Formats: sequence, C-alpha cells, structure tokens
Amino acid sequence: MPEPDNDDKERRRRDNLTEFVRAESAAKGFDLCRITRPDAIPQAKERLGQFIDAGRHGTMDWMAETRDRRGDPRTLWSEVRSVVVFGLNYAPEEDPRAILDKPDKAAISVYARNRDYHDVIKGRLKEIATRFAARAGADVKVFVDTAPVMEKPLAAAAGIGWQGKHTNLVSRVHGSWLFLGTMFTTADLVVDAPEADHCGSCRACLDICPTAAFPAPYQIDARRCISYLTIEHKGPIDADLRVLIGNRIYGCDDCLAACPWNKFASSASEMKLQAREDLKEPSIAFLLTLGDAAFRAFFSGSPVKRIGRDRFVRNVLIAAGNSGDKVLIGPCRLLSDDPSPVVRGMAVWALSRLMEAGEFAAFAAQRADERDDDVLNEWRLAGVG
Repeated sequence: MPEPDNDDKERRRRDNLTEFVRAESAAKGFDLCRITRPDAIPQAKERLGQFIDAGRHGTMDWMAETRDRRGDPRTLWSEVRSVVVFGLNYAPEEDPRAILDKPDKAAISVYARNRDYHDVIKGRLKEIATRFAARAGADVKVFVDTAPVMEKPLAAAAGIGWQGKHTNLVSRVHGSWLFLGTMFTTADLVVDAPEADHCGSCRACLDICPTAAFPAPYQIDARRCISYLTIEHKGPIDADLRVLIGNRIYGCDDCLAACPWNKFASSASEMKLQAREDLKEPSIAFLLTLGDAAFRAFFSGSPVKRIGRDRFVRNVLIAAGNSGDKVLIGPCRLLSDDPSPVVRGMAVWALSRLMEAGEFAAFAAQRADERDDDVLNEWRLAGVG
C-alpha cells in the first residue's frame, strides 16, 4: 500500500484531535461541544461598537475598554487557529416565573441558585485543556465569561445554537438554559456548521420584558435590563424602574423562561447547578436582616456574593417596597440607619411605599441628620425636603 501523503496525515490528525476533544467534553459532563474558527464572527465587532456607542452598556466601562480585543478573538490571541465552545445545561425543574406571584419571597435568577458556574466550568475546562495540549502538542487557553471573549457569537458560529431576539443563545435541545465556556488552541480542528436562526415571528421574549429593555429584536439596552440593574449597576436604581423590578433581587429570567424552545429542555443533571432549597424562595424578611458576615456566609460559593452585601440589600429593599407587606416596615426602618448610603436611600424609598402617609411623615420628622446627596435625593423624591 502506498504511504499516506502529508495531507492525509494532517487530516487524520485533525480528525483524531477533534474526536478526542469531543470525548473529553462528554466525559467532563458538558452537554454540547462544537468548534469554529476565530474569524467566524466578522460582524461581532461592528455590532458591539454600535451597542457601546449608543451607551447601552450602561456603567459597564470594561466593555468599552476592551471593545477592540472583544470584537475579534485573534486580537486577544493572534496564534489561535480553532475555538472550541462548550455548553452546559442549567435548566430549572420548574418555570422560574412562578415566584413572581409571591411578593413576600425573593426571586433569584436560576443560574445563581447554587455554585458559581465560573468555578464549576473552569475547573473542567482546565482538565480538558491539559489533556488536549499533551495529546496535540499545541498551546491552549480557556475562558469562562471572565475575559474579553464574545462567547455567544462564537457559540452560534460553532453550531451550539443561535442568538435569539433576546440576544441570548438558544439551543433546539436545551432552550435558553446554557452556560458557555471556550478553549482557544493553536491546533487545527474540524469545524462545525453554524446554527440557523429559528426564532421566526415569535416575540415571546421581547413582549414579556418588565422594563422594555429591548429597543428592537436582537437588541438590548442594558440600562433597562433587570439583570444589569440588580447585578452590575452600583448606585441607586432609577426610581421609575424600581416598581417594575418587583421581587427580583438578583437577575431576571423572564425573557429566557418565555422562549418556546425551552419545551425541549430537560432539567440540569449537574448537582452543583441544581437549586439549593434555601435559594428557591428565600423570604424578603430574612434577607433584610443580613449583615456583611451573614451575607457572605449565606451566599458562600454562590455568584450572588460577588455584588457585595450593600448592593444586595439595596435590591432586597426594592422588593420590600414592592411587596405591600407592612410586616417589613420594621426591618426597613432599621436599615434606614445603615452605614451604607445606598442601603439607607433605598430604605427610605421602601418605607415611603409601605407606610401610610401620616406614619411616614412622623418617621421623616425623626430622621437623623443626613449628608449623603443620594440619600437626600431619596427623601426629596418621597416628598420630604
């Protein structure tokens, strides 16, 4: 038999390495593994630029600062030849919107009800990368939502799914419930075909948004998005948006949960991604009592911990103000003396909604001397000079 030529050898090597990385992905519990080229998202840089130029990134300055690197994987690492995208299902057992009808309970986004997905995914990716690098003799880098990598466009180019009208990734198998991670490598691998858009005329994700955060299909204004407001935004939240937040204290799943493709999704099999019982429906009354140490202990290992106690309690106070539950007046009054201005200010707003007019006026007359401008502004908004 004739010896295989160099092209045949290279093709076999590419096929073998591709099969190897897919097998490693499955062995580590990933639900999907697809491959694309670093030049497969030429439109991403322009779209990102339009998003930032319109100011729709809000206070996420890091997006503007890294826009050039974020728009093209080769700018981040010039030697990359293949991008492997991994998907891990985190679908809930039930519709997460059910808790929105329980105003005394706090709604925490599905992805944050147990272990931090960054830790769960990155450890596995590092194991895959180590074994792959040894097998391929190639360089590798892994990323999980912590570097300027546009995971969603890359995932769509790799055939993991498509970016729906809510701008999130949608899979025909897993709906809108996928965590993503990537492995960049200098190895040449077999690429997959991109996934077509299957949204059709559906507007479910757009129409359900409580704050009208979608100016148009496939566009989002983070400044109106509850996930951004409760997680990324650091100061007081726009008073006009607070009432629309309801009892959502960390993130929002409405647009994800509304997607019809979720009917094909099965609940997450990874135990670390299944909801902790105490995070499914925590009471607002309990969460209002959390000081810094108790907050860090209660949310140990959870991504909720990264926003810090003060921003978190700010969110809980908004939920309290929206609850109509006068039982919460007591803990809200205590928080009106909190060392944190953002907490004090939101306590004022919550109390202005929970107390009767006379009771609030009496409370205002007894308030301590306040010097923070944001807190003073909350008093003015509440009708107290």
